Amino acid sequence: MTAPLIYTPSHQRIDASNAGVAESDIQQLFAQSDSGHLLIDLSRVSYLSSAGLRVLLIAAKTAKLRGGKVAIAAPQAPVKDIIVMSGFDKLIAIFSDTAAGLASLQA
Repeated sequence: MTAPLIYTPSHQRIDASNAGVAESDIQQLFAQSDSGHLLIDLSRVSYLSSAGLRVLLIAAKTAKLRGGKVAIAAPQAPVKDIIVMSGFDKLIAIFSDTAAGLASLQA
């Protein structure tokens, strides 16, 4: 099995001003690997807008098309709240740290 990909956003906010960059970065990761699994490390992200949620949704759809899945690791409390309130936690599993997220993708 190919190891899961790991994406760590370079910005503290994922919003309309940089969501395109995040989406492009994720698509490049997928293009450079055979893996369908992606761990998104949100430990440095303090804000996630609806544009950021769209990035997560596109990542999940891309992973599914590749026979994989996406997990989120270490979101800060406000970001986790946004993900849960939007119902995205039903689509993408959330883990408290990267080790737990990676373990779930490798299971």
